[in-house]
Amino acid sequence: MSDINVANKNIAGYSDLADSQIIDFENRFGAHHYGRLGLVVRHAKGAWLTNLNGDKYLDCLAAYSAANQGHHHPHIVAALVKALQGNYASVISNVVYTDALGLFLNKVANMLPQIGPRFGAAGNKVLPKNGGVESVETAIKMARYYGYKAKGIPDGKQEIIVFNNNFHGRMITVISFSSTPKYKTGFGPLTPGFISVPFGDIDAVKKAVTKNTCAILVEPMQGEGGMYQPPDGFLKGLREIADTNDLMLIFDEIQVGLGRTGKMFCFEHENVIPDGIVLGKAISGGLVPVSVFVTNAKLMDMAFQPGSDGSTYGAYPLACVAGIAALDVIINENLPARAAAKGEILKKRILEIAAKSPHVKEVRGRGLFIGIEVKGGDAMVFCRRLLENGVLANDSHGHTIRISPPLIINDDEIEYLCEKLEKVLVS
Repeated sequence: MSDINVANKNIAGYSDLADSQIIDFENRFGAHHYGRLGLVVRHAKGAWLTNLNGDKYLDCLAAYSAANQGHHHPHIVAALVKALQGNYASVISNVVYTDALGLFLNKVANMLPQIGPRFGAAGNKVLPKNGGVESVETAIKMARYYGYKAKGIPDGKQEIIVFNNNFHGRMITVISFSSTPKYKTGFGPLTPGFISVPFGDIDAVKKAVTKNTCAILVEPMQGEGGMYQPPDGFLKGLREIADTNDLMLIFDEIQVGLGRTGKMFCFEHENVIPDGIVLGKAISGGLVPVSVFVTNAKLMDMAFQPGSDGSTYGAYPLACVAGIAALDVIINENLPARAAAKGEILKKRILEIAAKSPHVKEVRGRGLFIGIEVKGGDAMVFCRRLLENGVLANDSHGHTIRISPPLIINDDEIEYLCEKLEKVLVS
C-alpha cells in the first residue's frame, strides 16, 4: 500500500485511488458490520459530501447527529489545527492535569441546568469517554452503584428499566438489553439486570418497578428505533415514577441533544430534568471522538473514586479542544433555534409530499430529526433512490427514512432535498 498517492492534487480527498479499489479494500480487509450504500466520500464540507468525480450529495444523516455543526466547521478546524501546531494536543497521562480538560469540563457542566436537583444544588460533574456507548456504560455503573450504596440493593441484584427498540450502542452490556435480535444473537452470555418495557407506556413502567429497581434509562426520542417521540407527558411521568420510588432517571441524548430537536437538550421540550445525562456525537463537531456522562456532583463523588473508572483517551487534550470549539459553535450560532425553524419548514414540506405519495405511511419528528415511515417496511429502497438523486439518507429500524441533516442546512438546501424527496416518493 506504500504506492498509494496521497499528494495534494486536484482531487477531492485523501487519495486518487478508484472507488472500486477503495470498496475492494474495505470488503477484503474490514469487518462487514455495516450495510453500505455505494458512495465513496472524498470531501465533506458544510452539509455536502463529494465523490472522486466531484459529484455532490446533500448529507441528510450528519453521521447520526455527530455533524450537527456541519462538516469541517471552520471554527472547530482552526481550534484543532492551532492545538496540533501549538503542541498541546497530545494525549497526556491522567496522573497530571491539563488546562484543556479543565476548561472542557467547566463548559459542559455549566451549560446544563443542575442535574438531579432532588439531590441538592451541588453543581454538575462530568465524566468523559471516547464514544457514546462508553458513556452509556458509565451511566449504568453510576445507576447500579446508586442502587447498591444509596438504596441498599444487594450488589448484583440491581435492575434498570429500559425500553423496547432502544439503541444505546453495541457493547456487550448495552446489547444485552436490546430488543433487536441481530444486535445480540450469538454474543452471549449477556449481562443481566435490565427490564424492558414498551416505549411511551407509562403504566408498563410503573408495573416494572421492583424493590431492586435503581434507575430508568431512556432516549427522550428514539432514533435507531424508528424515529419515535413519546406521547406528551411521558418524560414527566418517568420523572414522577423516579421521584416516588427513589430511582435515577437517566437520559441518553447522544443523538437528540445539542440542538438536534430544536432545543439545546431534548428534555427541555417537557421541562423535565434528569438525574444523569449522556451526550456525545455533536459534542466534538464530528472531528474527534468524545462523549460525556453528567450527573449531580454528589452522585458522581459517591460512585467514582480513583481506580473505579478511567480512560486513556477519554477527553484527551485534542478532544477537549474540539469539544470546547464545537459547543461554542452550537451556542454562538444558536443552532437549536435554527433547527427548530428549519425543521418546521422541512417537516411541513415533507407532510405535503407525503399527502401525495402512495408510499408514505407516517411522518414524525421534531426539529431536524424527522422520520418518514414507508408502507411495506423497506425504507432502504427509497434511500438508494435518494442517493441516485444526490441525497444521502439511511433507514431507521428498516421501515423509516431518517432525515437528520446538519443543523446549518439553509433554505436552498431544504428546497433541494424536498425536490428529491418528491421525485422519489411521488413520481
